[in-house]
Amino acid sequence: MDTPAQPVARHLKYWLPAIAWAIVISLASTDTFSASHTSRFIVPILHWLFPRAGAETIEWVHYLIRKSAHLTEYFVFSLILMRAVRGEHRGWQIRWAIVALVIAAGYSALDEFHQSFVPSRTASPWDSLLDTTGAAVAQFVLWLWFRFRGDNSVEELEEVTQADRD
Repeated sequence: MDTPAQPVARHLKYWLPAIAWAIVISLASTDTFSASHTSRFIVPILHWLFPRAGAETIEWVHYLIRKSAHLTEYFVFSLILMRAVRGEHRGWQIRWAIVALVIAAGYSALDEFHQSFVPSRTASPWDSLLDTTGAAVAQFVLWLWFRFRGDNSVEELEEVTQADRD
């Protein structure tokens, strides 16, 4: 017989990685990871890798690296959220993807709101859009993975959904 804590513990094991990654995202939104601080170690590495590049080029690459981080951190977040949302189930379902995407987009908006209170950071709806794009790309990649890897879970879901409509 399950104790009241067992169902919570069973669900918590799926959500803990998502919570941990959300904390990582929040830490990356602090002053420590502002452009002025990351430039202290990224720019010298870029100068070493590209010694003939001008300062403007180096700054542009630094900017691209920072924006790529937005895309990447929410790509990973969306994958982890999908695992949490689907729990013990396998495969890919559109409703799970939508829930994961909505959570990621909502957290992105909150993260940008948080950055508006950090003097060395700037809140930008474009960054939130970039974050949400990373999350959406992750769900698309997952859909492709389950669709083409030979796992019938996507096709079976579509067949079941079609049968329910008939």
